[in-house]
Amino acid sequence: MMEPVFREETADPRTEALALSHLSLELGHLYMEDFAAGRERLRAHFEEVRPWADAARAAAVRTHGRRTRVSTCFLVDDYFSRLSSPERLLPMLCEEAEAAGVRIDYLARESGCARAGELEPARAVEGRLVESPPPGSDGSRPPAAESGWLSNGQRGPSAHDGEAAEAMRGAPPVWAPPSETGARQHSVFLDVELWSEEKKGERLWSCPFLAGVWQLLRLGMLRHDGAAVLRAQDLADLGGAFPADWDALPPLLRLSPRAHPFAAYRTFSVLPTRFLPVEHAVRVLLGQVHVEAQVRAQVEKRAGGEGLVLPPELPDRAHYAFALEP
Repeated sequence: MMEPVFREETADPRTEALALSHLSLELGHLYMEDFAAGRERLRAHFEEVRPWADAARAAAVRTHGRRTRVSTCFLVDDYFSRLSSPERLLPMLCEEAEAAGVRIDYLARESGCARAGELEPARAVEGRLVESPPPGSDGSRPPAAESGWLSNGQRGPSAHDGEAAEAMRGAPPVWAPPSETGARQHSVFLDVELWSEEKKGERLWSCPFLAGVWQLLRLGMLRHDGAAVLRAQDLADLGGAFPADWDALPPLLRLSPRAHPFAAYRTFSVLPTRFLPVEHAVRVLLGQVHVEAQVRAQVEKRAGGEGLVLPPELPDRAHYAFALEP
């Protein structure tokens, strides 16, 4: 006779399964100065975005069939500046998107990538960074959690590195080039600033780092104690109107009640060309983030059940179109 086994309820924390779309389609990420430029600037943005968004949607349908699940999202920068209020800016944003034939399913605040209620997604991602020491590294560079910098290889030594040792030997300092880990013939070395210190010890997260958190959220790869980090709230829950204060706006707002799930197997972002270096940094970050094994297995199992094979590396699940500035 088999004896019953009793366990603490918290001994095996459950990993919440997220509903997933096939594609998360980002329709833009604008700064407050873009909003300050007025309706014409927003209309030009969405008119430029539309053909790229249509092409991405059509490609997804060719791959997944008529029942393809595509959700759209838009990220508003309320982290680095707040020139106006949601009740003034967001209706204008939605109206100009609709006028250009573009539908926004989810509206997200960039500050929600730093803090969402009691949770701090940025801190969680920082704690999951797993740096890959490049060949030949001597351990002299402090880890990213201490320095606030993350690279995709080995930085070339400067004249000050080992200056004292060279002076003792009487030899001039020797320059050496930086090198990219896994470079193909030639290196494209990148060193990414993750955060800086503000007053009173508060961190100011960098745009590339928050953009990396944003991609991880869209790919459904972040959990807190097994639970989802962001939960979309419906605009109807706010009485159908945007609040006067940014802090009263949910980190993730669902504008369309019939929208497919926010998170997806893959992401596609239509962005101005000025974001090209930012997204290069995002790919470096995605390649050095440890995702919980249960989360990875859960997403891959669900994908397999739909006949999908996902790229094993997270950077290969994020895709882009860098459109020209209007």
